[in-house]
Amino acid sequence: MTGLLNWITQVIAVTALNLRTIRQRIVSSLVAVVGIAGVVAVVVAVLSMAEGFKKTMATTGSPDTAIVLRAGADSEMVSIMMRDDVRVVADAPGVRRGAGGPLTSAELFVIVDLPKRTTNTQANVPLRGVGPNAFGVRDRMKMIAGRMFQPGQNELIAGRGAASQFVGLEVGRTITWSHNTWTVVGIFDAGGTFSDSELWCDVEILAPLYRRGKSRQTVFVKLETPESFTRFKDALTTDPRLNLKVLRESDYYAEQAQMVVTLITTLGTLIAVLMGVGAVFGAVLTMYSAVSARTREIATLRALGFGGGPVVVSVLTESVALSLVGGVIGGGLAYAGFNGFQTSTINWQTFSQVAFAFAVTPRLVATGVMYALLLGLFGGLLPAIKAARMPIVSALREL
Repeated sequence: MTGLLNWITQVIAVTALNLRTIRQRIVSSLVAVVGIAGVVAVVVAVLSMAEGFKKTMATTGSPDTAIVLRAGADSEMVSIMMRDDVRVVADAPGVRRGAGGPLTSAELFVIVDLPKRTTNTQANVPLRGVGPNAFGVRDRMKMIAGRMFQPGQNELIAGRGAASQFVGLEVGRTITWSHNTWTVVGIFDAGGTFSDSELWCDVEILAPLYRRGKSRQTVFVKLETPESFTRFKDALTTDPRLNLKVLRESDYYAEQAQMVVTLITTLGTLIAVLMGVGAVFGAVLTMYSAVSARTREIATLRALGFGGGPVVVSVLTESVALSLVGGVIGGGLAYAGFNGFQTSTINWQTFSQVAFAFAVTPRLVATGVMYALLLGLFGGLLPAIKAARMPIVSALREL
């Protein structure tokens, strides 16, 4: 017990001496801190893209909303439903009824081109043809500027995210696609969900322009209760007349996010590894410099009876402390510079742009700080071992 207390006392004494002398090595210490901060800031910023995109897709939909597509379709783009299919879906058990009948919305989903505000390059923007029940099915949506489009007119409304990311979506502006001119008459807010990235128009106008006839791609359904989903799904998937796929709306959009989230996470991991290697080398050089500058102090302590273990712990502690400072600074920079930053990226399932905001969450910042501590630990390991193995006699000769 006495030996353990003596070892702990030595660790505290040597570590305190190390930390007090950091000011004498302020330049090299700052290099390590800045390097670690840069790595953490970049990694957290990249991963916050995936977090923001996933959040946008995951918050789209509610547990009492279902989406119906053709069986085998992995997105609306490749789905097709005939008029009879749409009618059977509307009459299925579990569908909520309103004053105007079943709360279902049979829709079309196409892609149009618009220039991005940031780069002025053309991007794919989703244009959705909807019916009168579209807002009833998506009860979180509301108009925030202008008005709703009039049925039978070449008018469209734009999601808040789309209006902020693409040129020409101000209320009153006109847009021409394939010799058809549309007037933007309103802006709607979908609460930061996928619909914020879309343009909406009358499905009866859109269908003949794209030669869709009476067919539709998707039916969105408001259920009586979230528990009605099983009854609704079973009724459609067991009907021999139909060949349909039924999902909760939230599950559908979570699946849509998977490819992009995986891509960004993989990229972020690769960046973390590559930049981390550089940061470790920086930490190694910093700690070697610190050990070299304190050769005589370490030798004196060893001559006075201090063991090699406390010396190793003290060097590692200094390295980890510098990395902790760098990690906190990097996480703070990422939060201040990127949290809430609005951008858009392509959804590879539908090949259309999705507007979303970076999300620098506490979990991401904590992950960045933990990564910084790991870099500091690896960066200080070899210099710590060198300090512990330093020959006492040869080091004292430098006095």
